[in-house]
Amino acid sequence: QVQLAESGGGLVQAGGSLRLSCAASGLTLSNYRMGWLRQAPGKEREFVAVISWSSGSTYYSDSVKGRFSMPRDSAEGTLYLQMDSLKPEDTAVYYCAAANRFASKWPVVAPTDYNYWGQGTQVTVSS
Repeated sequence: QVQLAESGGGLVQAGGSLRLSCAASGLTLSNYRMGWLRQAPGKEREFVAVISWSSGSTYYSDSVKGRFSMPRDSAEGTLYLQMDSLKPEDTAVYYCAAANRFASKWPVVAPTDYNYWGQGTQVTVSS
């Protein structure tokens, strides 16, 4: 059974930092592209960033490029989203998701291309 468990969300002031974690189990990570997506109130779910676990290649949305990064711990099967210089517009529920690399095109930006999802974690950035 595939499980993706996010943690690390919270309330932070603009300009601050947060690190989200995604603990993955029940899947062979080298066969997946692991993404972060987010959904703000009243808006559609949108792509944030994705990493190819096997190659380490990354791709970021323009809105977070240069501010967010994705460290990972392969031994623990954990993906992180390091968020720096946070802005109020980053406020959203953040989801970790997995896309089968044999059934998706790089970069995986469409939410519909992801096969598995975590439950989400709330990030609130105050101005």
